[in-house]
Amino acid sequence: MQPYPLLLQPQFKERIWGGTWLRETFGYPVQGEAIGECWAISAHPQGTSHVANGPLQGQSLADVWRRYPEWFHQTGEAPFPILVKLIDAADDLSVQVHPDDHWARILEGEPMGKTECWYVVDAEPGASIVYGHTAQTADELAEMVHHGQWEKLLKRIPVAKGDFFYVPAGTIHALGKGVRVLEVQQSSDTTYRLYDYDRRDKNGKPRELHLEKALQVIRVPSPEPSHQPLRKNGPVTAFPTESYFQVERWNVDRDMSVVARGPFYTVSILDGEGELHVNGLSYPFRKGDHWLIPGVLAIQRFYGTFEAVAAFVPQETPTL
Repeated sequence: MQPYPLLLQPQFKERIWGGTWLRETFGYPVQGEAIGECWAISAHPQGTSHVANGPLQGQSLADVWRRYPEWFHQTGEAPFPILVKLIDAADDLSVQVHPDDHWARILEGEPMGKTECWYVVDAEPGASIVYGHTAQTADELAEMVHHGQWEKLLKRIPVAKGDFFYVPAGTIHALGKGVRVLEVQQSSDTTYRLYDYDRRDKNGKPRELHLEKALQVIRVPSPEPSHQPLRKNGPVTAFPTESYFQVERWNVDRDMSVVARGPFYTVSILDGEGELHVNGLSYPFRKGDHWLIPGVLAIQRFYGTFEAVAAFVPQETPTL
């Protein structure tokens, strides 16, 4: 079978803090009043995307990744490395932290931790995020956590549409009410909650916290936020990340050529429409679409007027 660009059908997740923005903004056919996450490009067992076009229509991304390694320059059994989400924080998310690769293996027996980044698609006036903490030592951190000194501990940052934040594993963080982001992350669902505003789940029980594991993995002192564009080149804005993925925003008003690098890249269309041309074939796209372009397809050309976020991964992801 010849490789081709894969249009992916997302999975949707209800969350206590979710809302209706995903349906209202992108027209996704999902019911419910508390839809918090769109797992747009995912091979994670908790929610894998499925192919929505071409000969592989209906197959899971996890199966495609496993059955066609040559499409992605793969020779081993490495797991699909990233997960791309859209997140609707209709209310505050819990204050949380994720382990890095080292701690994920030790504490959970998982192959990878969770470094992530956010591109702010929309933000209500006055919206903010939690990013980092004020503690200077591990003992000071533990004391403030165990005494619930959240206002003293947590750093809050105002955000606006178009902002970008790189969130390395071990960073305390939370999206605030009214923030909507596209998130690129390692393919992990391991989260340690520190504080959840004393909310209760649908059964009336307090949501579980994970204080001891969280205290093991939090970086001290806290990293400073990195959210300024790294460089601009015509329609492409590259954002600062490290070695798990590279993220770009595309603002295209006519056409743009892309040379594949690494095993694949992803494209999430945030606004507008157009066509992708590959090997003499055209693939129409529109707002809300999410595409996976196999790395074996060397050169692509995009036509149209659209905004997108693209994510590239290195040929070999790092191991800590």
